[in-house]
Amino acid sequence: MKKSMKLLTLLLAVAMLALCMTGCASKSATSSAAASGSAAAASTSGSSDKTLLIGGIGALTGDYANYGTSNDNGAQLAVDEINKAGGVNGMTLKLDFQDSQADPDSAVNAYGKLIDSGMKVSLGATFSGETTSVVAAAKDDGILILTPTASADKVIQGNDAAFRVCFTDSSQGTASADYISDNKLADKVAVFYQSDIDYSVGLYKAFDAECQAKGIEITEVQTFTKDTSTDFSTQISAIKASGAKLIFMPIYAAEASTFLTQANGKFDSDELYFGCDGLDGILTKISDSKYCENVMMLTPFAADSTDENVQAFVKAYKDAYGAVPDQFAADGYDAVYTIKAALEQAKITDPNDKDLNSKLVAAMTQITVKGVTGEMTWDASGETTKAAKAMIIHDGVAVLYEGK
Repeated sequence: MKKSMKLLTLLLAVAMLALCMTGCASKSATSSAAASGSAAAASTSGSSDKTLLIGGIGALTGDYANYGTSNDNGAQLAVDEINKAGGVNGMTLKLDFQDSQADPDSAVNAYGKLIDSGMKVSLGATFSGETTSVVAAAKDDGILILTPTASADKVIQGNDAAFRVCFTDSSQGTASADYISDNKLADKVAVFYQSDIDYSVGLYKAFDAECQAKGIEITEVQTFTKDTSTDFSTQISAIKASGAKLIFMPIYAAEASTFLTQANGKFDSDELYFGCDGLDGILTKISDSKYCENVMMLTPFAADSTDENVQAFVKAYKDAYGAVPDQFAADGYDAVYTIKAALEQAKITDPNDKDLNSKLVAAMTQITVKGVTGEMTWDASGETTKAAKAMIIHDGVAVLYEGK
């Protein structure tokens, strides 16, 4: 009986010791995991070091992924170059580019996620609709927004901390009519545009007004919507019957590729198609490059430019991504270098500077940036000034237009 009691006591002692060790191990593991989680959170937010987080938003999947991907690639290339050269004022840049699928609601959700991650500067979003929503959501957050490619006139209105790298829709529409007139491309033109998106409508309205001022006759106007974007046979017939020698197409590449494919053989071989930045990337969207013959687009970026900085960018982009950069990539690249210039002008050395936003906003109107899309300055409205070029596609290659 006594031997049994001693054995029972020994067993109880061993069990208690095991429980104690297990409890200590669990507590230690929990503390370690918590510490690890805290470190990861600090690393993500960039609050524990001198990393300045730049947030970007755009379509990385879906029909318009080429635009967001180009923005992302161009911006990332600039971040990599800047960091390799030593960063900015002792700070390292980091880019977090979120997929919006070109949807405004998804873009706002992505913006919230980036804010939670510690974003200090925002590239807004790729398209106008999503950027309008982001700019509105950011109004009270005290954060600089510099959208590379959102071009609708209203996008940055109502937020004094919002700027853009690209042209506005109205300026593109006006400049297109001026370019057509100044270069005597045609005196009779037709218009084909998408009536349910701000980008296309804004371009058309400005183009129409400037055509009237320049004496250019618009012989036919045809439209489509997202739900009617697969069969353009009726519009093509009407435009052909109008006698127009140039078709102004302020639309995106996906819809333009459908139009051009269906229009193949319907027009004279010297018929010109003229668009703006939305047509950039058309050669990646169309089944046969011959359908793009004589497509022109007004753009601030030309990959075959002889400018030294442009050629360096094109080479670096090709080396990194195996493709020729388009305007959306160039705008993303210039946006990051503009942020660098603003940080330097404001003499910001700490990404957690409590006055970072106000300093950057003030710096934006004081800097001049010689980018790959041109030399840029900004005023308090957030708009930039730079010159436009025209590209034309011949034999499957987009080159600078040098006149007839």
